[in-house]
Amino acid sequence: MSGPGGRFDRWLARVPDPFLFVLVLTLVTAGLALLQPGVTAGAVVDAWGNGLGGLLAFTTQIALTLLLAHALAHTDAMARLLGGIARLPRTPAAAYAVVSLGASALSLLAWSLGLAGGALLAQAVAREGAARGWRLDYPLLVAAAYGGFVVWHMGYSGSAPLFMATAGQPLVDRYGLVPLGETILTPWNLAFALGLALVMAALAARLAPPDPQPFRPEAEPSQDVPAAGGALARGPWLTALFALLLGWFLWRRLVLQGAGVDLNWVNWSFLALGLALARSPVHYAALITQAGRTLGPVLLQYPFYAGIMGIMVSTGLAAALASYCVALASEGTLGFWAFLSGGVLNFFIPSGGGQWVVQGPIFLEAAERLGTPAPEVIMGVAYGDQWSNLIQPFWTVPLLAIAGLPLQSVLRYSVIMFCCSGVFLGVALLGLGQFG
Repeated sequence: MSGPGGRFDRWLARVPDPFLFVLVLTLVTAGLALLQPGVTAGAVVDAWGNGLGGLLAFTTQIALTLLLAHALAHTDAMARLLGGIARLPRTPAAAYAVVSLGASALSLLAWSLGLAGGALLAQAVAREGAARGWRLDYPLLVAAAYGGFVVWHMGYSGSAPLFMATAGQPLVDRYGLVPLGETILTPWNLAFALGLALVMAALAARLAPPDPQPFRPEAEPSQDVPAAGGALARGPWLTALFALLLGWFLWRRLVLQGAGVDLNWVNWSFLALGLALARSPVHYAALITQAGRTLGPVLLQYPFYAGIMGIMVSTGLAAALASYCVALASEGTLGFWAFLSGGVLNFFIPSGGGQWVVQGPIFLEAAERLGTPAPEVIMGVAYGDQWSNLIQPFWTVPLLAIAGLPLQSVLRYSVIMFCCSGVFLGVALLGLGQFG
């Protein structure tokens, strides 16, 4: 193939796999850090090495989120729900849109459920399409699910909004708590989320290639694992009991004790739902074991990203980038510059919470000085983080592990989605800053 399309395909062929990407990114970050005044090679190595363990606790939380959401998505009830959604499209174009919208809805509940459930929905729609004789492109179905994921920071598991709404967080003494009613639950954020989800769905429906790649399913591992324990191990009573206990605890914590929704609360809610929907303790243990096959690449890469984060923070590189964006901003454009800064820094710090810890103080101080409402910069950074995920390989790892596809097959579509969603979110934030 010649022309722009052929050049794009050749570029895709040279895109490294996610682990190679993080290794190269580490070297790039170290090189940029050395350009900072007074930074030596020894200081960069120390910052990298000391940073390697910086995300261990967070990694455990994220691993649990992925495991529990993956298990929930594989329960019988969720499989029936996904199968029912897969039967909704009446045309091949609508099939891509349904996958995107379904992934968006799941991502608004939790990013991990969007990744796991989105991949499973893509497979369900691919199977249903094949049964109907449709020639659907499986990589585009998976890319549609990943495009739907772009709204995750606008919903229930948004790291920066949850961080600022959590008592005891490091910025509370200086800037106070910012409740979710001023960030995630504002009418403008909900309108942006709906609009972006519709744009991604419409775009996915129009990207179908002339030579679609069909879905070739692999055999799923058996969930019927023999175990000791008799009826207690194979019946739903014990899992139902613990689901009720967890539900009671979560209700008491949220309603009676007034605690905020954080990542732990999200994890235990997934655990409660998974236990409630599992056939038995044996079944649920098998679901968790099955989910574990998606964790290896994530666990391998997180320490390297923590090392990159260590370089960015310790050498002042992250603060320098954020400060540069702040210097260009005005009262009405600070949210937009927070968005761009968040999008760039997400390549180096692919943790919404960790990214906010670096950028948050700089942009909140600028918001005070310029008179910009704090929720605009909080959500600006959040939007930037979710936006550049579309071309940052890290979060494709669990999606691709479930889908069984290489990065390049999805990236050819997600690059286009990245461009379109960037225009949408940029214009939305500029409008909010001028007229909000």
